[in-house]
Amino acid sequence: MSTQAETASVAPARTDKPSATLLIGLSLGYFMVLLDTTIVSVALPAISGALHVGLSGLQWVTNGYTITFAALLLTAGWLSDRFGGRRIFLCGLVAFGVLSGVSAAANSLGALVALRLALGVAGALLLPSSLAVITNAYSNPADRARAVGNWAAITGVALAAGPLVGGALTETVGWRAIFLINVPLALISFVITLRAPETARKQRSGLDATGQLSAVVALGALSYALIEGPGKGWGSGLVLGSLVLAAVAAGVFIAAESRAKDAAMLPLRMFRNRGFSAALGAGLLANFGLSGLLFVLSLYFQEGRHYSSFVAGLAFLPLTVPTAFNPIYTGRLVGRIGPRRPATTGFVLMGVGALLQAPFTGDSALALTATVVGLLAFGFGVSFALPGLVAGMASSVPPELAGIGAGALNSARQVGASLGVAVLGVVLNLSSTNPDGTKWALVVGGSSLLFGAIIAWTGLRGRTAS
Repeated sequence: MSTQAETASVAPARTDKPSATLLIGLSLGYFMVLLDTTIVSVALPAISGALHVGLSGLQWVTNGYTITFAALLLTAGWLSDRFGGRRIFLCGLVAFGVLSGVSAAANSLGALVALRLALGVAGALLLPSSLAVITNAYSNPADRARAVGNWAAITGVALAAGPLVGGALTETVGWRAIFLINVPLALISFVITLRAPETARKQRSGLDATGQLSAVVALGALSYALIEGPGKGWGSGLVLGSLVLAAVAAGVFIAAESRAKDAAMLPLRMFRNRGFSAALGAGLLANFGLSGLLFVLSLYFQEGRHYSSFVAGLAFLPLTVPTAFNPIYTGRLVGRIGPRRPATTGFVLMGVGALLQAPFTGDSALALTATVVGLLAFGFGVSFALPGLVAGMASSVPPELAGIGAGALNSARQVGASLGVAVLGVVLNLSSTNPDGTKWALVVGGSSLLFGAIIAWTGLRGRTAS
């Protein structure tokens, strides 16, 4: 049991300015977490050939990581507050590096999926703890804002690097290298952050174990049903049982959060704010479209157009390059006019970018042009939508719930990523050819993103109050 002295412990005020090296070390951890969500996509055909797995197996390789990552983000924030951000960050780094190295040696689908599930747990530990260490290390508000902005900008860089680095490594070294690259990154980050100042331990109510467990079960069971349904049959006992289990677990989660009050992992009262609900719903749809599109097009480029893994990574450059630089402009724009218009514009661009490619899944010059223009529109859409959603979330919750709000938005986005891969994989499975399945998957994904535009326009705030 914590003593009162420990409960009230406060980190001493820092008068020295942290070095840029510390920020690099913390950002490297965040970079690894995000890189692992996209670097796998281009390597999927190579993994399929090496481990002799079909479409459902590839969906599990992708979703194994995002399921546990999404479900455990809020609990990781609780652990960071309770035991110290630096301690949790270092534990997450060690786990991520070791598990990545072991993943490179996986010789069966079951082993790789189990390791991807474990990597999601380690990734969840890294995200909130790195932000906590930054917030504690930079005492000056202006310095802290710049540091957090630079840390957040890693999102775009990791998204841009994922398909390109994954394609290059798969082509030159082999698919196992996409996991090995995390080992030196984790080691460098560990050495840099080992001497970082520890954050204050905050008194937190007990861990919401029921809410946590039910969230994992609900998301895992729903993903299982969606991924295995086409192969096993939607009427099979396992698939129907998984759908029922997902519904029951979701009910248990809602009941647990309504009873837990101050100990709730996600207080249900936060949903009374329309902006909060809109940000979560739109965030889910944003990653539904983004991750689903990366999954579908990675397979299409290599199986439908017969690109090498490296060329497939290059083919994503029109999407990824805007995400590396445009969020800086978008952040300033959101500050001037509020989150509603940038987020809505972003969703419209993403939806149009996906739908523009749907009629052109051949190999003609017109199809190639449609791919480039569509991916470029999609990339700019991502770079407008995501900063708008972050700002919309921040403006919709009180300061004392800002950490939970940020964790909830990240969780919603990762849930959307898991569902995007699962649902658009179902669409691929229902089609007789990869190009035809890609066409309909783009239609479903694009339509979902246009619905996200409606949610953003009707739910998010306009000009930010001064």
